[in-house]
Amino acid sequence: MKLRLFSVIAIFAAFSIYTTIVVVNHGYTGFLELALTGGWGAQMFIDLSIALILFAIWMVPDARERGIPAWPYFLAILTTGSVGALAYLVHRTAKEQSLNSSKEGVVPFSEGLAR
Repeated sequence: MKLRLFSVIAIFAAFSIYTTIVVVNHGYTGFLELALTGGWGAQMFIDLSIALILFAIWMVPDARERGIPAWPYFLAILTTGSVGALAYLVHRTAKEQSLNSSKEGVVPFSEGLAR
């Protein structure tokens, strides 16, 4: 497995586990309590919202170009935030690596199983 793909998967897995722990302990909408307190909580919420909107704007044409359906990741971003964005990056990186392997004559693992 290439370092880039491994890194994206590791970050996705670690952040997903951490997010699950936080949601279990504080509830799905627990972040709103922090955001509504004002100050840094509100600033972080607005900052994350802007970053995710910009990511979604970039993701849609990028996904079209690569033949990846964007709508599942768009919904995931709306419901899970950064976890959805990281999931798209995992898919994008895995597909890119698979295409590069095919160009080099290497059969991707998933295609090797189908044979």
